[in-house]
Amino acid sequence: MRVTDYELFEVPPRSLLLKVETSDGIVGWGEPVVEGRAQTAAAAVEKLLETYIVGEDPFPIEDHWSKMYRSGFYRGGPILMSALSGIDHALWDIKGKALGVPVYELLGGKARERIRLYAHFSGSTPDEMAEAARERVESGFTAIKNGPRVNWEHLDNRVSLDFVREMVGAARTAVGDEVDIMLDFHGRPSKQMAKRLVSELEEFDPLFYEELVVPEKNHLLPEIAQHTTIPIATGERMFSRWEYRSLLEDGVIDVVQPDVAHAGGITETRKIATMAETYDAAVAPHSPLSAVALAACVQLCACTPNAIIQEQIVHQEGTPNYLSDMTVFDYDEGGYIDLPEEPGLGIDMDEDFVREMATEDAWDAPVMRRDDGSVTEW
Repeated sequence: MRVTDYELFEVPPRSLLLKVETSDGIVGWGEPVVEGRAQTAAAAVEKLLETYIVGEDPFPIEDHWSKMYRSGFYRGGPILMSALSGIDHALWDIKGKALGVPVYELLGGKARERIRLYAHFSGSTPDEMAEAARERVESGFTAIKNGPRVNWEHLDNRVSLDFVREMVGAARTAVGDEVDIMLDFHGRPSKQMAKRLVSELEEFDPLFYEELVVPEKNHLLPEIAQHTTIPIATGERMFSRWEYRSLLEDGVIDVVQPDVAHAGGITETRKIATMAETYDAAVAPHSPLSAVALAACVQLCACTPNAIIQEQIVHQEGTPNYLSDMTVFDYDEGGYIDLPEEPGLGIDMDEDFVREMATEDAWDAPVMRRDDGSVTEW
């Protein structure tokens, strides 16, 4: 069997899907997108496939990964690693289908019987936050996440802190103490504000604080962590096990959040998870993308002992469904899904719908500004 061809599809809301074909007629799918830079990622995917994969046996995935990562001299970063990730998904999908087993069976077999999902919620006022949180819980989720989207000043005031306290407090009151709430800061706060926030919000007992600072400020996390007992999570903008090493060695990170569509695919994310396990850190894979990336995450969580919960947006209103059968992601009253049993990634793509939805109208991340007009984190 040889890889013979491929196609790329940019689809809403912000995904890039990859179809890889083989001489045996087996097709693999992956998601190699960089949100807001899909066309740039597509060019990198084409270069990697044409240089290293087309015409080759798809089975030696570790060797293909090493070629794509090491042989270009320049390595790492969001574009190259995301391109590599989507190709890696597709190769695992092909191998699993060829051997008739889910990918997790090729990675040592299942470590659990089911996987817990969480949903996002948001609102502009405390009442909206409370209602959105209730709706998610009433739909069956026992874990929900919100990003307190405040355009923080570098040194902000009591009014801003009280506003966030009121927003988070409204959600906590609405759902009670049995529901897990996670808080994602998108790296917006400065070190000074992050220290105040983790202290101010601790009474609401979040499951974890996510991305309190942007990755280039990760060296500040030990100082920030001294101001709270709540677990610290980060990693969605980190792209290899080497980037996680110092944080894990410092003992400051409690939950790693590699994105299987950015951090080297299933191959590298599995290694990040295993490395994290040696430091007693949990894994909660980042995945705000389509069902393809989610399927890759599910395969990873199935065989990863320290995986604790899985992000998803496929159950959110307005998210296009690119699968022929979405029941693979049906969840029970606790927000858990069963392990997939179909081979490969365990999904059946609706290729006609993918082609119908394909677009060249690229999604761009918004530009966020503070009150004085200066640019801040999105």
